[in-house]
Amino acid sequence: MDTRRLILLMIMSFAILMLWQNWQGTNEQAKQTQTVSSSSLIQPGSVSPQPSTATTFANGQLITVNTDLFSVQLNTVGGDIRGLSLLNQREPEHPNEPLKLFATSPIPYVAQSGLLGPGLPTHLQIYTADVSNVTMQPGQDTVRVTLHYHAPDGTSVDKIFTFHRGSYVINLAYLITNNTNQPINATPYFQFLRSDAKAPSDSAVLHSYTGPVLYTNASKLKKIGFETISKGEESYPHQSQDGWIAMEQHYFLSAWLPPAGFERKFYTRAIGKHLFTAGVMLSPISISPGQSQKVSMGLFVGPKDEKLLAKTAPGLELTIDYGKLAIFAKPIFWLLRHIHQIVKNWGFSIIILTLLIKIVFYPLSAKSYRSMAQMRVLAPRLQRIKEQSGKDKQKMHQEIMELYKREKVNPLGGCLPVVVQIPVFLSLYWVLISSFELRGAPFIFWIHDLSLKDPYYVLPLIMGITMFIQTRINPKPVDPIQEKVMLFMPVAMTVFFMFFPAGLVLYWLVNNIVSITQQWYINRSVNNASSSSGESRH
Repeated sequence: MDTRRLILLMIMSFAILMLWQNWQGTNEQAKQTQTVSSSSLIQPGSVSPQPSTATTFANGQLITVNTDLFSVQLNTVGGDIRGLSLLNQREPEHPNEPLKLFATSPIPYVAQSGLLGPGLPTHLQIYTADVSNVTMQPGQDTVRVTLHYHAPDGTSVDKIFTFHRGSYVINLAYLITNNTNQPINATPYFQFLRSDAKAPSDSAVLHSYTGPVLYTNASKLKKIGFETISKGEESYPHQSQDGWIAMEQHYFLSAWLPPAGFERKFYTRAIGKHLFTAGVMLSPISISPGQSQKVSMGLFVGPKDEKLLAKTAPGLELTIDYGKLAIFAKPIFWLLRHIHQIVKNWGFSIIILTLLIKIVFYPLSAKSYRSMAQMRVLAPRLQRIKEQSGKDKQKMHQEIMELYKREKVNPLGGCLPVVVQIPVFLSLYWVLISSFELRGAPFIFWIHDLSLKDPYYVLPLIMGITMFIQTRINPKPVDPIQEKVMLFMPVAMTVFFMFFPAGLVLYWLVNNIVSITQQWYINRSVNNASSSSGESRH
């Protein structure tokens, strides 16, 4: 296989892969559940749900909490977090609105918690609240909201939410007071309830994982896809002395972070059509008569910023998905981030990074380009051999091989240099589609967000022109069908890239421009060398 065919195969395989992933994502987005059965909001472990009629989320008193980072809606039914918006992030299609992460519709995604044990409140019981609106004031570092529950037997439970300035971790604590004359055992549990639909803020053309992820020191990060849960292919619950469970989507994450010293049991369940829970149950705590005990849990809700995640909990930064090539992608992102610290613009950082990578790989690229240039010089002679051989394919191949041998040209000489570079360029691709830092990052002029498509399609059109130029300076294929395909590819890829994030198109465009420059320079050198050789023979 010559270099042209290898490159063509790479481009077509890449396009097919992306189209397939996009089709899957589109089908997932179509699955939306707006109605939730209270009987489906099952309790974890071996406890069976209480029978009830199907209804929407039960309504209780709404408590709104506003901090420097969040706008949160708590509900006295279960003390659920029914709504949560990130105030410093914007909705892609509505830049004046904060990004809504938790909501009851159109895509159910809420945080629930409760206590298992006789007379104790699960996420179905109703609390009382002293306030309906809490706002973090200037100079105030912490705000708290306390919900109260009183069991018929005298046991009282306070559910306490604590919000800290500048922190994406919400502290949730249960203060349990045993006012009976018997000891009680309470098993705390904390879970996410979510539809399997893609979030509206996720890219429509780039495949990104949405679903539960589990981390323990022993097994490290493990994705537990919604489809896997539906089929019952995983053995859960999973017992551990450490770790956390999270719900992941493209640029954002929510994670229950159990405290150290508690044995924990992670679980996932399919509880309705396209509706799932993923959570953690702590080991039971015993409260003697007349005594109180407190148990706390951290809830992270925020962006997948690598530095932020790394300092929040062990392994949390692993939720940034760099694909199978993380060994290359991580140092590439490290370099990209350090370039950005200097130039202060992610678009120019992408350009500089692409140039640096092209410079590093120039010795390998030059071999590939030189091979293509030599093939271009031989193209007229190859065409004559084809015409003279007629239908005798064996004679044609024999004469072509003799020509290669005589001119000391290796038709496969450009393949290895290209293959060696594939992991690096694919890693850069994953870095550009996975990095939260590019979300909302402007470049210049009309490009206000490198994670979104170019609104005027200028970059994709220029990219398509550069692809067409590449096909013209490369050797002309002997096969007429292959020639037509090569001419069609710039058009197809231009249309395809119109829906790609501007940052990714920018990388591809710069890569093409540098490749054209390098190929033109080497073509000229080879042509000059060929002309000189021809003159010397004469």
